[in-house]
Amino acid sequence: MSALRAYAWWLGLALLAPIALPLAVHTRRNALRLPPARGSLNGVVGADLPGEPLRLLVLGESTVVGVGVDELHAALVGQLAAALAARSGRPVAWRACGENGITAAQAHERLLPQVLGQPFDLALLVFGVNDTTHLTSLPRWEAALGGMAQALAVRGARVAFSSVPPLQHFTALPWLLRRLLGMRAALLDARLRRLAARQGAGHHAVELEFSAEYLARDGYHPSALGYRVWAEGLALNLLPAARS
Repeated sequence: MSALRAYAWWLGLALLAPIALPLAVHTRRNALRLPPARGSLNGVVGADLPGEPLRLLVLGESTVVGVGVDELHAALVGQLAAALAARSGRPVAWRACGENGITAAQAHERLLPQVLGQPFDLALLVFGVNDTTHLTSLPRWEAALGGMAQALAVRGARVAFSSVPPLQHFTALPWLLRRLLGMRAALLDARLRRLAARQGAGHHAVELEFSAEYLARDGYHPSALGYRVWAEGLALNLLPAARS
């Protein structure tokens, strides 16, 4: 069934290409490009709390380096570390390793080697937007995510995936691109969900409203409120895995 849906998506793209491709080129040329957030890529939240710190890694694309907000503490990793510390009552030592515009396969080559020498209790992988827009094949997508998850798991980390964001709600995109890319994102996320189940990893939906207040001014990345709501939802789901 998934193969049939993927084939149908490619067929639809081929039929709509004369309209969709010029729209994509125009959107890319005129998109507002925001920089990564300022701040250190590692830190400790709740240092005054008792117990050994939970060692958290957040690995992924532009949301990991906080595009959409000014400071990293207001981005996903900072908000997630704070939420986990508050819910668990223990310190959280966190590290963000991400790159704006990176795909999962590129991260497997470039980012994963940067973190394998450091022990982590919990590793959250945040990918999908760039693989959606780059039209990454489903097997290549699955292989890259599976390889990263396995490499982290064998070193003792509990691995979780954040779901592929629903691009149909990204207001920076024209309606037709939102529809096409939203369907493509759903295909990638379905493959990711099955991968997570096979590997015993968590798969956690991006539970976020996509109204204006939840989005940065580029209409593509979360605002500080969006990151906070996203992080709090993740912390609620990850807490059983975070306790020791």
